[in-house]
Amino acid sequence: MTTSPVRRAAGVLAVAALLAACGHDPAEQPATTPHGYVEGAEETAEAQSRLVVADASTGAAHVLDLITEQVTPVGTVEGAHAIAGDGRFGYLTGRADGVRVIDSGAWMVDHGDHVHYYRAAVRETGTAPGQRLLAAYSDPAVTALSFPDGTAKLLDRAKLDRGSIAELGTIARSPHAGVAVPYRERVLASVADGVRVHDRQGKQVAEIAQPCPELSGAAVTRRGVVFGCADGALLVTEQDGTFAGEKIPYPRPVGKEERASRFAHRPGSTTLAAAAGTDAVWALDVRARKWSRIETGPVAALNAVGEDAPVLMLTRDGVLRAFDPATGAQQAQVPLLPAVNGPVTPAIQVDATRAYVNNPASGEIYEIDYNDHLRRARTLTVPGKASYVVETGR
Repeated sequence: MTTSPVRRAAGVLAVAALLAACGHDPAEQPATTPHGYVEGAEETAEAQSRLVVADASTGAAHVLDLITEQVTPVGTVEGAHAIAGDGRFGYLTGRADGVRVIDSGAWMVDHGDHVHYYRAAVRETGTAPGQRLLAAYSDPAVTALSFPDGTAKLLDRAKLDRGSIAELGTIARSPHAGVAVPYRERVLASVADGVRVHDRQGKQVAEIAQPCPELSGAAVTRRGVVFGCADGALLVTEQDGTFAGEKIPYPRPVGKEERASRFAHRPGSTTLAAAAGTDAVWALDVRARKWSRIETGPVAALNAVGEDAPVLMLTRDGVLRAFDPATGAQQAQVPLLPAVNGPVTPAIQVDATRAYVNNPASGEIYEIDYNDHLRRARTLTVPGKASYVVETGR
């Protein structure tokens, strides 16, 4: 493993500092639990990013600590062929029924005006019900697992955090590539042509009036939840307990092959990226309610860094490229991988300072400084192959 670390290990905050950061006077609450405290975890001063990695050939799963570079094995998922993440947990789909849940031991709690970062031991949590997981989204109370048969399983997040899997309810819909997203104390669940609002046990309580024909894909931003539609994107927001939808139409009519059906972005940011066919990328500025189409060449993987920051794209020739999302101009490029031709394609994970690109043909993962002309900051290695990867702790 190449060792030129660019991150320093974060120390544990003292209880008094924690209370002060959250606006509490320690003298007033000497015996209370600190705001944001999580049992069994230590709070740190900065993000504790980790990667959950799975090998498609052996099913072996590992967690890679991006600060210490320590690699922790976390069991085997036979026939592993997909991975999803929700900021703390990795969800692996394999040949057997069920979804293997891996606790990376790194997460963030967002209180709006400030955040808390935590680290704890890596552990294998268990198996959740369902087949062929499409997506996983969580809030402090609910984890929603979505499946292509139209089912969404709602899990008790507090119990999941403590190491057990318990169902709160099920949302059943017609089969489609949609998702369920916990948001503002409710769960937004897609149907084939729109979005419904459910309580945390799965009961429908409202429906978004604005339609979203042929819905596919979603992203959670600080401005609301975005869903992909045949005619653009649907932005769902909440105010005073009322949910509303706003359509962000494409700048022109687009064919089915050009639609944005799967979004990627840095968690919480309001700039999204999605494939626009095989040779271009959509950038969606949620704040400005504006789409931009970027001509990139054959797309292998993509992600968006955020506002006033580049869209990253790996073309199938193995070159990593950075584009200005507003103008579409290429800003930088660097050869990174051999040509991408296999059945397992790389992914680009993005956090506040770095991007991570896995090489599915090896155990290498490349840490990229996207603010320095795509400089390769580190080459990290896990045993076997880094077929599937998701970042946590962000």
